[in-house]
This record gives sequence, structure tokens and C-alpha cells, in this order.
Amino acid sequence: MREVAVIGVGMHPFGRFTDKSLADMSREATARALEDANVKWKDIQAAYVGHLYQGVVFGQRMLSEMGYSGIPIINVEGACASGSIAFRECYYGVALGRWDVCLALGAEKMTHGLIPVPGMRPLESVMGYQVFPASYAMIFRRYHELYGLTIEQLAKISVINHNNGCLNPNSKYKLRLTIEDVQNSRVIADPLTMYHCCPNTDGAACAVLCAKEKASEYVTGPLVTIAASQLVSNSYETASVLENCVTKRACDLAYEQAGIGPEDLDLIELHDCFTMAEAWHLGNMGVCEIGEEGSLIDSGDIEIGGRIPVNPSGGLLAKGHPVGATGIAQVCEVAWQLRSHAGERQVEGAKVGMTHCHGAQGAACAVHILKR
Repeated sequence: MREVAVIGVGMHPFGRFTDKSLADMSREATARALEDANVKWKDIQAAYVGHLYQGVVFGQRMLSEMGYSGIPIINVEGACASGSIAFRECYYGVALGRWDVCLALGAEKMTHGLIPVPGMRPLESVMGYQVFPASYAMIFRRYHELYGLTIEQLAKISVINHNNGCLNPNSKYKLRLTIEDVQNSRVIADPLTMYHCCPNTDGAACAVLCAKEKASEYVTGPLVTIAASQLVSNSYETASVLENCVTKRACDLAYEQAGIGPEDLDLIELHDCFTMAEAWHLGNMGVCEIGEEGSLIDSGDIEIGGRIPVNPSGGLLAKGHPVGATGIAQVCEVAWQLRSHAGERQVEGAKVGMTHCHGAQGAACAVHILKR
């Protein structure tokens, strides 16, 4: 397969935008990515569009409203991993030689209310396990029982990510929180409070991919290339609530494909839909041993300036979670970090970064490793 470079990225800030259509936001993100890549629309050979709630032929509707048409447009849905899967399909389209230049776009306008967990059995619905806050509250209680993870340690994740979000102009929340602020916010699913949970938001993100051998036609300087792209799904079986096999399998495959280990990562953008999700994923990624997540959080290693900064963008907790856009926004952040374009939140010397999106409690898990 050919090597593939990410030559341009762009975002519309995440938040609540009642005065803008999704086409407006998509247009802004796409225009920024094309400008960043020094690419004209006529150079784009295909577009992969990730979304969850936007209806049929969403990509065709968005791109035609933006004045872009005439190319293959592929719509992608994979719950919270939709954008990441669109990016992966775009990557393989270039890597396998079908396209030389194409783009991945993710966009979403979120409605109010909880997102149900698909595929749950009737008993799980009756027990209240069919909504995500409740499921992560249950995972926390089990982790606390087995490993001693505390709610204060989870609150510290929220504090860290919200502090990072203050440094990100694209972030929805720019709040300096304390552990007390997190714990005293409104209860969502005991013991998880509002600031333990990510906000549903509006937003769009776009990335332009190009065969590495042709990238010099558009950009100069060091390239950000895709070293690994993996997608896995869970098994239909009754399993322990603690088993997060999709994250572990996806990361293990990505490390093998990239020829590295977790110790070689300079930063991670991971799927922190809840504080417990971040803790849960860290152990399964190999950043620490399973059961040692609390000590890792307390050590400062996951903060900007630490051993392996996690979610320097602010993550889903602070930046927000417009589902279809989230995975591509993670790619934008890692690309900016590897190009030293991340401003106040810059991870010094970053050369290798990983993105991780976890859809519908493991129905899809997409992991990408980018290198400079």
C-alpha cells in the first residue's frame, strides 16, 4: 500500500449555533482544510462523510449546498466513531491507489436528550443500563470495588481536560474547574455529575488526505503521515462490564501496524465521553496497567507537560461531542500538534500521536496513529 499524508485539516468550532445550518458549519470546516492543504475542490477525487443523525444522502446534501458536487460521495455511520471510520475509508481509498487526493468530513447538529445504547436487551433497558451515563456509572462502581479508583480521581480528569479546553479556540467549554466544582455539579447518573459527562454539541471537522508521493505538489515541509488505521467491533456475547476488548484489540493492532508501542506515543486524543471512559480506555491502551488508572491520573503524566498528555484539545468533555465530527476533530488536533501549530496547548517535541474513537459502547472502535 502507498503511504498517505494528512496535508490539510480544518474545523468549525464546537458549540451551540442556532443561527447556523449544518451546511454553514461544514462549509467553513471544509474551506479551512482545503486552504490548509493548498488544494482546490477540482483536485478532490472523492469525499467520505461521517454522521449519525442527519438522514439519508447527508454527504450529497451538504456538499451540494456548499457548491461541491460531481465526485463520489460516501456516507459513513458508526455511532460515535462515524467520523473516524470516514477518515479510515478515505485513508484506504488513497493507500490502495483508488484516489490520489480525497477528503473526510464529519458534521453533526445534536438534538436534546440522551442517546440510547443500540442492541441492548430488554432487561438492560428496564434496569436503566440503556443510556450511556448509567452504564459508565456502573463501570465506575465496579472499578472502585476492584481497584480502588475514586470519584475524586475521575473528577481530576474533568479538571485536566477542561483546563486544556481553555487553551483551545475550537472548544465549547472554556472553564477552569476544581474537583469541588465537578463534584457539586448536577447529578446525571450517580455518582457521575454533569462535569463527568461530555456535552452534545454542533460542529464540523474536515481532513484532506493525499498520497505521500504526490504531497509535494500541494504542501512543503515535514509531512504528517498515517502510520496505522484499525477498526474493530465487539462480539455478541455476555461479558464482564469491565471487558473493553475493542479498545485493547484496536490499539494492539495499531501498535503492530505502526511498529511502535504505547511508550512511543507523545500524545493521545481518546474518547472521553465520560471521565470513566477515559480511565477505562487508558489501561486497555497500555498507557498503564489495568487497575492503575487512578495512580496514573494522580501522577500528572496525562497532563500537558507530562509523560503522555491525553486530550490536549480538551477532549469530548470540554471541546464537546458532535458525534459525526468528533473522530476527525481528533485527527485535526493530532495533526496540529505534530506540526507544532497547537499554540498554548502544544505538546513539546510531539512526533507520534494516536486518536481513538469508541462507538456505541464498543460496537465500533477506530484507532489511528499519525507520525511526523
